[in-house]
Amino acid sequence: MSFSFRIARRYLFSKKSHNAINIISGISAGGVAVGTMALVCVLSVFNGFDSLISNMFSAFDPDLKITLTHGKTFDVNSVEFNQLRKDKSVAYFTEVIEENALLRFKNKQMPATVKGVGNDFEKMTRIDSIMYDGNFILYDGAFQRAVPGVGVAGILGLGAHFIDPLYIFAPKRTSKINLLRPENSFNQIGTFVSGIFTVKQSVYDDHYVLVSIDVARDLFEYQKSTVSAVELKLAKGVDSDVFQAKIRKQLGKDYQVKNRYEQQESFFKIMKIEKWITYLILCFILLIASFNIIGSLSMLIIDKKADIETLRNLGADNELIKRIFLFEGWMISGVGALIGIGFGSILCLLQEYFGFLKLGTGYIVDAYPVVTNVMDMLLVFVTVLIMGFLAAYYPVRYIRIKERLSE
Repeated sequence: MSFSFRIARRYLFSKKSHNAINIISGISAGGVAVGTMALVCVLSVFNGFDSLISNMFSAFDPDLKITLTHGKTFDVNSVEFNQLRKDKSVAYFTEVIEENALLRFKNKQMPATVKGVGNDFEKMTRIDSIMYDGNFILYDGAFQRAVPGVGVAGILGLGAHFIDPLYIFAPKRTSKINLLRPENSFNQIGTFVSGIFTVKQSVYDDHYVLVSIDVARDLFEYQKSTVSAVELKLAKGVDSDVFQAKIRKQLGKDYQVKNRYEQQESFFKIMKIEKWITYLILCFILLIASFNIIGSLSMLIIDKKADIETLRNLGADNELIKRIFLFEGWMISGVGALIGIGFGSILCLLQEYFGFLKLGTGYIVDAYPVVTNVMDMLLVFVTVLIMGFLAAYYPVRYIRIKERLSE
């Protein structure tokens, strides 16, 4: 342990000649602790919302999704995709057709995105865990079924197992518009609703309807091997990032291979921007709180003027004295940071297990979700130490000026 650190530690915990110095030092550490605790709690809440939304999307989005870089559809019956289908790292390989269409139920109608999926879609996602009503069935052996989002069902007045059919209309791709009878320019398919899903995100709930891929190909006049996307569920233990890079290299620049984050990239980017803007605002508040260290160190320097002169007489140079009070400022910041991180972690754990801070009615969850992250705590600790250094540097620099003036 260095000489300067030992003296700084003694100054921090020893009784001063003026009790006000102890009080101001305590206030300085307390201000840093409160700011640190706020940072830990806020970052944990943002992590909680990020984890909550990720889990919601993971019930609908695949591990990896392959689409064209330019264009809409492609032929899945190729050497590359046949190899991918047989790859042991792929647990489920699902073909997808996704297009816009018009929905009509009784006297109500609306545009929507029709997503035709293969038989493995239920196994590939956790769609059964987000069923709001009914069951996920796309073909019952006699009738074609559809599974709309809860927002679509609400607009059209749908319910699971209604006896009235849901009609889906799409323009004919291979023929011209019939001006005399425009209704003949559309393909029409009637389905029955077997269930209603809810991801609790409007991008899916208010716009999507799931049907079998055979129905989608008939409706949009696509060939049997034509798809708009391929969705993959990876086998257990497979590294998603490594396998994603492998597929990108295998398929080339003509295809996009997106993981779950990239499929909802804009949404998660907004959440991260909000998180770090809040972090910067709280850091500014914490910096202001850290300036109490300036007053604490200034009073300590005045109180220990005799000690400083003694150290100089014993041969201590200006750098040694500077390090003593820099360590003092850092220790005040460090003690405050450790107390803040400790209390912040306890509050987050209490919120995680007991949920005493409620969001209110009408939200996805009853209480604020929190997820503590070790890297976030390390970032907060380093941030507080940097601010402690900035706050301690001014009075320490003042010592050097005093020494030169006295000479």
